[in-house]
Amino acid sequence: MESIELPAALDQVLRDYERAWRADDADALALLFTEDGFVLQSGQPPVRGREAIRNAYRGQGGSPLRLRALAYDTGGNSGAIIGTYGFGQNVTETGKFTLTLRRSAQGKWLIRSDMENMNRPPQGGPPAGTP
Repeated sequence: MESIELPAALDQVLRDYERAWRADDADALALLFTEDGFVLQSGQPPVRGREAIRNAYRGQGGSPLRLRALAYDTGGNSGAIIGTYGFGQNVTETGKFTLTLRRSAQGKWLIRSDMENMNRPPQGGPPAGTP
């Protein structure tokens, strides 16, 4: 699928996410979310709220992350970005994501929920989430 160009304010959400991930900065990642935001990762239980998001992301980053937008939609103070992600120099994309967004009273787009899943199961094991 081909990438799309996002409006600058939405693209900023993705670039800030990439930057915070690369820096392994769980505090900066958590601040990209609404106070009651969700992280819905492959093979993990849901995480809700900035403090829980901060704890969930602690130690996960540190590698280059590439986020690529496939589609987006906005209406009023709500929006969404659908895309794919990859890590490091790997040319194949690792998975896909949907970010639901809410515009703050100050006009900044914040992540309400981040749902991702991998394109295929990790090597040498069952698919994520399999008991």
